[in-house]
Order: sequence, then C-alpha cells, then structure tokens
Amino acid sequence: MRTIILLNFLLLSSCHIDSNWNNPYPSSLSGKNIYFASFSERPKHLDPARAYGSNEYAFIAQIYEPPLQYHYLKRPYTLVPLSATSVPKPQYFDKNGNQLPDDVAADKIDHSVYEIHIKPGIKYQPHPCFVPEYHALSQISGIYQISDFEKTATRELIADDFVYQIKRLANPKLHSPIYGLMSEYIIGLKDLRESLKKSGIQSEALTKQPLSGVEIVDKYTYRIKIKGKYPQFLYWLAMQFFAPMPWEADKFFSQTALMEHNISLDWYPVGTGPYMLTINNPNSQMVLDKNPNFHGEVYPSEGSDAGKALPFIDKAIYSLEKEMIPYWNKFLQGYYDTSGISSDNFDQVVSMGTTLTDNMKAKGIKLVTSVRTSTYYLGFNMLDSVLGGYSESARKLRQAISIAIDMEEYISIFENGRGIVAQSPLPKGIFGYRQHKTEPKSIELAHKLLAKAGYPNGVDEKTGKPLVLYLDWVNGGADDKSLLNWYRKQIAKLDIQLIIRTTDYNRFQDKMRNGNAQIFSWGWNADYPDPENFMFLLYGPNGKTKFGGENAANYQNKKFDALFEQMKNMDNNEARQKIIDDMIEILRYDAPWIWGYHPRSFSLQHEWITNVKPNLMANNTLKYKRLDPEKREQYRQSVNRPIVWPLLILLILLMIIIMPAIISYKRRERLVLAK
Repeated sequence: MRTIILLNFLLLSSCHIDSNWNNPYPSSLSGKNIYFASFSERPKHLDPARAYGSNEYAFIAQIYEPPLQYHYLKRPYTLVPLSATSVPKPQYFDKNGNQLPDDVAADKIDHSVYEIHIKPGIKYQPHPCFVPEYHALSQISGIYQISDFEKTATRELIADDFVYQIKRLANPKLHSPIYGLMSEYIIGLKDLRESLKKSGIQSEALTKQPLSGVEIVDKYTYRIKIKGKYPQFLYWLAMQFFAPMPWEADKFFSQTALMEHNISLDWYPVGTGPYMLTINNPNSQMVLDKNPNFHGEVYPSEGSDAGKALPFIDKAIYSLEKEMIPYWNKFLQGYYDTSGISSDNFDQVVSMGTTLTDNMKAKGIKLVTSVRTSTYYLGFNMLDSVLGGYSESARKLRQAISIAIDMEEYISIFENGRGIVAQSPLPKGIFGYRQHKTEPKSIELAHKLLAKAGYPNGVDEKTGKPLVLYLDWVNGGADDKSLLNWYRKQIAKLDIQLIIRTTDYNRFQDKMRNGNAQIFSWGWNADYPDPENFMFLLYGPNGKTKFGGENAANYQNKKFDALFEQMKNMDNNEARQKIIDDMIEILRYDAPWIWGYHPRSFSLQHEWITNVKPNLMANNTLKYKRLDPEKREQYRQSVNRPIVWPLLILLILLMIIIMPAIISYKRRERLVLAK
C-alpha cells in the first residue's frame, strides 16, 4: 500500500513542476528590473589608475565618472560633459606666458591650459571609507567583503579629487599603463614620480605633494597644463584614468588589516556614477546596484526617451560563463538579455550576411551590427633584406603580394562576413576615413609587378632560385591550420612559396622587437576616435625595433613623418582631411602593410531590451538601456515549460510493471499469516 501511495505522490508532483525549473537565478529575482549578462574572464584591475582592459571597463565605467563622456547617439563620436559642466576649450601660451590666438601654429605654442569646471552637488556612493573611525583599523573580525562594514557615509565631489587621481598616475607602485604617455604631456608629472619614490607614497603624502602642471582654482575648478599642443588630450578626459578619486579611499584601503583580508581599492571601486559594485565574486558573479546617491542625468534629446532620468535599470547581474554553449543556451532561454555570436552557430543565426534567420526572428531576437574602430592587417618588416627597404624592387614586390591577398575572401571564409575590407589604416567612424569604390586589381597586374621587381614567375633573376617568403605566426593550435593553408594558396598565386614560422606569443614578441620577422599579422584597437591614433602606427619615430613603439612594420618615410607631425595636432577640417589623403597615398605607394579589414561586431538582444546603440568609444552605456521585465518573464515561461509527459508515461509503465509483483507479494503475505 505504501508503494502505491509513493507512486501516486510522484505522479501528482510531476504535474506541478515549476515552469522555471531550470532558472539559474533565485525565484525572488523574477520579474525584477534587473539586467542579466555574463563575463568570461575575471577583471584584473578595478582601480581606474590601473585598469585598461575592456573586461575591466565593463564594470568601472558604470561606477567612475571622468569629466567627459561620448554622446551615446551621435556619430561621428562627439565628446560631451559628464562630471564637468562643459567640454573645456584649451588656451594656448608661449614660453613667456603670453596667451596666443586659437588658430596659432602648433610650433608657436609652448603649453596649453585646460580649465575644467565640475558640477556642484555630486556625491559619492555610500562607502565605509568616508567613515573616519574606519581609518584606524588595527584589526578586523567578521569582515570578509566591503558590505560587512556596518557604517557607510558619503561626501561631495570636489576638484581636489580629480587632482588627486592625476597624482596617482605617477605612483610607481600602481604602475599606471598611461603614465609614460601622460608624463610627456602633463607638466611636472615626472618630477612628482621622483618625489613620491622618496616620500613613501602614502595617501597623506600624495595629497601634499605638488604637481606643477595641475592647479586647483576653487572648490569646483582645476586646471591642467599640457606641453605644447595636444588636442587629443580631451579624449583622455573621457577615460577612467582621469575620473575622481577621494583620498579617503586610498587611506582606508591601504590599512594592513584590510590588505590581509584581500580588501583593496583594486577590488572595490568608489565612485559617483549611476551604479556601485555590491558583489565582487569573479569566480561566480559580480553585481552592480543603482547608486542611491547618483546626482542624476537624462537620456539624450535625440532619443525616444529624451529627457527621462537615468539609469533605467535598477541592478545588473554578471555571471561567469567560460564556455560558449551553456551561455548561448541560457540566452535562448531568456536568462541572458544580450549575446554575441560565435562562429560555430553563426549560420544558424544569420543569413545573407546581415539578416537574422526566421527562427531567430520568431523568438523576437534582434540583431545589432557596427563596424569596430579597429584595424587588422598583414605587415611587412621594412628592415627585412628581401621585402623591406624602399627600392623599386622591394616596393613592387610588396605591391604584388598585396594584390594577391584576397581580403574579401578572407572575411567571407574566416570572419563569417563580419568585416569590411580596409583601404587605409582608418576605420569607419574616424575622421579622415573615406570609402572608395575600387575594382579589385587583377592577379595579372600582380605578376607584372612581380616581374618588374626581379622575380618573374616567382624566381629570383639574380640567383635563379625560387623566391621563398616567411609568415611569422603566433601558434593558435589546430584551428589555425585552414587559415594558414589559405595564406599559402594566396601567395602561391604568384608562384611563390610561403613558409609559416609558428611560435608562442612571447617568442613572437621578441622577434618583433628585434626586427627578425618578415611578414606578420597585427592589429590595433582605438584608444580614442582620432586619426592620429591610427596613423602613428606608421610614424617613423614610433618604430618598434629602434624605438620600442607601435610601428610594428618599422616603416619610415620622411615625407609621411612630416605630414604626420603637421596633422596630429590639427583640428578636424578640410585642411586636415587633405593631409590625411596625402599620407594614405604615400602608404599605398610604399605598401608597408597589406590592407586587412575592419571587423564588424554582431550582437543579439531580446525584444524586451531597448535603447541599445553600439558605441565603440563609450563604455558607460548600461545607464541608457531599458528593459521590460514582464515581457522577459512571459518569454521565459513560454520557452522553459518542462516536458513532463515522458516522465508520466514512465511512471505509468513502472506502475503496470510492478503492480502484479506487489499484488503477488501481498497475496503470499496473507497466506503466511493465515498459516
């Protein structure tokens, strides 16, 4: 009898399985205004003086507020105020301190001054670092994370906090990745670094150390003095390196008691932005909650939500997902709001290159695409004895190889069509970019150039030996085999043999630094949307082998370098465009690169997410997104209904099978009792 009751219980309970039985989140989060996303790699740094990776900016850009930001909707990318009241306009001075007109030649300018006014009334997120009694912690018990502190406080943002953060860039213990560059521009930053080495580099010492190039004017105003003219400095003011930092945070986190518990500023940010980090468990989950002290901001006037208060989302939960398959399945189940597209499932999601499949459309999923501000290319080492140099022979050889490499085919085969063929170092969205309608040059022309270079049919006229070239490649495993075979076939069009020299990343870097590579694959992602940030990749004094710079091809052309020096500090106008056009023509003639491609990013979003516009320069975009939790919950309920009929059939069959045995057992039991 008990067996029958148990079976009936299982049968009844199977009919009442929660339709969200596979929900990876607690049921208490259902229907809430929460953004669900993932991360695949734990952030290494959350200190704005040290962080420089996209996985780090995904979090700290929602927390810290530098003076400027990029307009969310405008293209080309446009700077607008964030914590500042306006975008500062530089003033120019000569070496005697006399102010110069705005249109003065760059070589006449001794220094530039940026005066930045901060919005009054901005307050920091609630944080224990603002509680004075927590500044003298000899020991702590029961404290394992920042939320374990009972008390929190706040204070108003002031100009001193921005100055303090600039000083932190010079702290040798922090190893800020932009110190080297900024020390060449911000007056006095090098001297401050030397002074900090002697002072012990404590937070109190840092506040008192002078920085000649930075001046506090009043409570809400400060000035930064820059060597010469450097208009790109405005872009840096939109990066987290220049976000404010309260000295109390450094003092609080520098205590031994906290450091022993792994509680540091590099782990727990302190900002004024729309969100604050409340859970930091990078082995599982990271959570951003709306900052109750947020000063307020409104959606841009060009959008459908124009003038409405930001942020729209109350909480963002990021879960660790190292594998693509479970992440993709959870997205389809509605447990993640957005997703990228892997190469493995691209054909199942996208058809005709940029159109969603009917299956995806039926789910209400939308496709968002944009051309990234990046460039990928094959470079020639201009120091190489065969391909390098500026002789007509070497130049025509490089031109012939450039024609033979079919980048349209590369993008189609290896990038699933996610890219556009490059015609210069400049990607779409960067000033100076031009899209020319050009017919592909024929392989016959490439053979003619090859013959003029002294290698008819791929044979060296001087030695009578076949020409052999080398592609230096970072070993990526078995997945690279088809790609490398493709490169061999491309070069074989010219009857030239291509040998692949694979190596690990460290060895490859050594070869590049020493100038021992011949042909190599390289790429660059923009730090800021200015042509200078791409053209400097071919500027002679930036050569990798001789100067340790980012000019990996070691290209040097006096005319190009002179034009670069003229162009880099110009405002965006017709004169600058003309110079850029001239520079690109020089590059096309010398052919130090095989123009590669600019990648196109593809992302998917469910229909309950709105206000999603790709912004490849801005990282603080969470505040603009809006979602409909009710629509998401309806979707989850509809696609995650458990299929229980197989279980019911199995239970019924089980009952049919075991019931005769139970009846027989009961009959024998009664017979035994009767005896």
